[in-house]
Amino acid sequence: MCSSLWCPTHILLHTQSEKGHEVYDPDFDKVVVCNQVKDLPGGSKSKTNGFEACGERSSKRKRLDSGIGLDLKKSKLLVSMRDRRAKSCYPLGLRGLNNLGSTCFMNSVLQALLHAPPLRNYFLNDRHNSIQCRKRSGEKLCLLCDIDAISSAMFSGDRTPYTPAHFLYSWWQHSSNLASYEEQDAHEFFISVLDGIHETESKIRNSGKDDGDCQCIAHRAFSGLLRSDVTCISCGFTSTTYDPCVDISLNMDTSNLSSSNANKPIKPDEKTGASTLSGCLNFFTRAERLGSDQKLHCQNCQELRDSSKQLSIRRLPLVLCLHIKRVEHSLVRKISRKINQYMQFPFSLDMTPYLSSSIVRSKFGNRIFTFEYDNSNSSAAYEIFAVIAHSGMLESGHYVTYLRLKNQWYKCDDAWISEVDEGIVRASQCYMLFYVQKLLYNEAIEDSSFVHISPRRDPFDSTAGCS
Repeated sequence: MCSSLWCPTHILLHTQSEKGHEVYDPDFDKVVVCNQVKDLPGGSKSKTNGFEACGERSSKRKRLDSGIGLDLKKSKLLVSMRDRRAKSCYPLGLRGLNNLGSTCFMNSVLQALLHAPPLRNYFLNDRHNSIQCRKRSGEKLCLLCDIDAISSAMFSGDRTPYTPAHFLYSWWQHSSNLASYEEQDAHEFFISVLDGIHETESKIRNSGKDDGDCQCIAHRAFSGLLRSDVTCISCGFTSTTYDPCVDISLNMDTSNLSSSNANKPIKPDEKTGASTLSGCLNFFTRAERLGSDQKLHCQNCQELRDSSKQLSIRRLPLVLCLHIKRVEHSLVRKISRKINQYMQFPFSLDMTPYLSSSIVRSKFGNRIFTFEYDNSNSSAAYEIFAVIAHSGMLESGHYVTYLRLKNQWYKCDDAWISEVDEGIVRASQCYMLFYVQKLLYNEAIEDSSFVHISPRRDPFDSTAGCS
């Protein structure tokens, strides 16, 4: 175990160390120890405070000793980077998150979630009060309380990097199957956090509703509805089902690339063979003929028939999360590899062509009653506000988040925050794209300074200065 995470000289050598070299973080260790002490018989408040005080002294000593042993040139460089990291003109809410040992997957998703307008407004409106939650439930660990704590810290105005140690410990308790010091998949973590929010709010509300009607903040923000049409090739009978979703996973188009080139990065200016987001969405919503081994029972023919399947979007969410599948599995070789191909994606996205209403009309014309498929209650125009990118290999890579705040892009690389040009964002190997309905985006960007929000306001209203 490595105890020199905070040593600027050693951390460079640590990245080049042998595989399996783990990182020890004192802040996370303090959280674990304090929670274990609380669970012990006779674990008094004074003992817990003793651990907290010890942690505070350790944190202070850590900051004081961090510059010892550096030469003058490295010291100037470190001070310069710290100054850029704590740049006062950065928008409120822009704050780095310390890496607790292969937790870049967690930091990247938290940055995107906490800057999603519905979730951001929900926590800033104090719609989840941690004090009342503990009194009501009596639970020692609450995922929503920990997210609320991170949100308060992010928008406190403090520019020093925040350590989400308590949240990590709480998430481990919720998702014990993912509790390890190994790098996790950002998309799996995203789904796990939304599930945790849903389960926590369901317990608070004592709600047994399905996800489609759930009023928790996770589903109010991210929940959409997919439509699946299975059509009999023989008689044309169509069977329709609907499935709720919190994201859409898209396959990359690698048909124009050879197996060797698919694993090599393609620069954005190289048009040949480059994937586009519109192409991936077209591929997702196109009709696909099912194989002979996938024959389905036709209700009209009353026997197994060849059929085709087509997906479309019945209802759009407020926040649209698009997951780009970058892992390709070979059943023959029994290996998996990462697709390093770049993908072109727009900052403004129109989802109208992929709605059920558009696809059904293009297939059947105006013979179908329009009111049955119209999406009049939601907008199909979206603006991008966050991009999670992955670099490196499948086994060992790194996640970063690009945030679009007030039409300026910022790179969130764990504790480090920096301004970047949009060309850097477009050239990244995007893994998750976050879009918000254009109306919400415009309402947020019009405000320039943060003001106090009444707890009675709806969290889906725009928040000043939090764009």
